[in-house]
Amino acid sequence: MGNGKFVISLDFEIYWGVRDAVKLKEYKEHLLGVQKVIPLLLDLFKQYDIQATFATVGFLFFNTKEELLENLPNQKPEYKNAKLSPYTSHFSSVGENENVDPFHFASNLIQQIVNHGQEIGSHTFSHYYCLEKGQTKEDFKEDLLAAKKIAQKRGIELKSFVFPRNQYNKDYLTVCREMGFTSFRGNEKSWWFSSESFGANNFLRRPFRLLDSYWNLSGKNCYSLEEMKQQVILNIPSSRYLRPYSKKLKAFENLRLKRITDSMSYAAKKGLVYHLWWHPHNFGSNIINNISFLEKILIHYKKLNSEFNFESLNMRQLAKELNNE
Repeated sequence: MGNGKFVISLDFEIYWGVRDAVKLKEYKEHLLGVQKVIPLLLDLFKQYDIQATFATVGFLFFNTKEELLENLPNQKPEYKNAKLSPYTSHFSSVGENENVDPFHFASNLIQQIVNHGQEIGSHTFSHYYCLEKGQTKEDFKEDLLAAKKIAQKRGIELKSFVFPRNQYNKDYLTVCREMGFTSFRGNEKSWWFSSESFGANNFLRRPFRLLDSYWNLSGKNCYSLEEMKQQVILNIPSSRYLRPYSKKLKAFENLRLKRITDSMSYAAKKGLVYHLWWHPHNFGSNIINNISFLEKILIHYKKLNSEFNFESLNMRQLAKELNNE
């Protein structure tokens, strides 16, 4: 059969996505490593003919704090948990420009991504949490308007969307369509990957997620083109989160690789879609190990491409191929 699709998306957020989970000093190595990781990823993608979507937080487009503050949305989310809002809890720590603060600005990296022909998608403007109490659909729309505005200012058209923290909210897909988005990344079907607000049953879900990265507990998580069309915009669900290298679990690296490549092979042979995703900052520590592991995946992709016409497409390209754009 053959002719499956290989999709890669990356949640490009740097500190905006982890501000609520860890302190900056505790995660500093990972975040600073992004400056090295992005060029390495782009070179690797070029070498193996990979198309990827970098779903980027709107805050990262700016060059200076002054420019950022001048372009905030008029209506902002009022989360019940105020610590989740960058507008109330975080702006005081933002530096004046990209040169002194690589944690909160990334315009140069975004331009590198564009120059390499890779897609820039949206991860909302403010790393917006769509399932948290206190925010509204109107807040969400204002957030996306701000994201579209700064992207257009940089000559970028946003078409692909990724919900921050995978807080998939079906009710908000109509807003995405109104804003011109043609696809989004959905979640795997297993209950431990379902959308949840902060703190909801995570202590029960995390062990299953970890084990599923090494042993097949949830299935191959590959998708037919027809089932992906059943939403307001094209749903390109996640197949696998690419966990970063762990020294504690290095004895199981071959199992982690096999978990991914077996499912890729299944998708290639059956004409299905396999969607791999991660954050660039996941590679920010143990960079050599992480890049080497990814290259093994891409070598396997090239083999499947040759044998089964397994095709690398970014999210926008897949939506366009399926006449969703």
